[in-house]
Amino acid sequence: MIELYMWGTANGLRASVALAESGLEHRIHKVDLGKGEQKKPEFLKMNPAGQIPVMVDSEGPGGKPLTLAQSGAILLYASEKSGKFIPKDAARRAMAYQWLTHALSDVAGTSGTIFQLENAAPEKVAANVDFFKKRLITYFRNVDQRLAGREYLADEVSVADLALYPNYALRKAMLDEAGGMDALRRWGERMAARPGVKKGMQP
Repeated sequence: MIELYMWGTANGLRASVALAESGLEHRIHKVDLGKGEQKKPEFLKMNPAGQIPVMVDSEGPGGKPLTLAQSGAILLYASEKSGKFIPKDAARRAMAYQWLTHALSDVAGTSGTIFQLENAAPEKVAANVDFFKKRLITYFRNVDQRLAGREYLADEVSVADLALYPNYALRKAMLDEAGGMDALRRWGERMAARPGVKKGMQP
């Protein structure tokens, strides 16, 4: 059994979507960031960084328990263990990894910066927020160009799509306001209709 400790941020949702889509048996444990539950001693034993998500697989490699942090690592672990979402074709697999990296670094990093500037920074400077919002929109326009004429980032649903979707869903209002990006919007509708994505986005 896999135990997932998460909250409804893009990082937490990425892990819950990965596990729901993989079909691996798991249980969700909510870690309320607003109450600081990620800083409690019992959570810090699992991840000293005090960050969600954390996955504990009682039947990890070699049948031994495995504790794993970082949503991208959990996504790859679930995909490898279930044998899903990592393309067999070498070229498709390479493209899946390229867009996975784009989702985890460029998109997620920038979206996270916006959140920090709006909610946690000691000085809230609107110009800085706008700068990163424009950068995020540019990153999603790049995704839109990639999706032109194809249904998924690597021509089949893969780790790249699962990694990107939570950030897309949480930033959809901003992207809709920016306009255009019809291929991205259609991709978002396809992803939202997947049973595993539905389950993972409402853990």
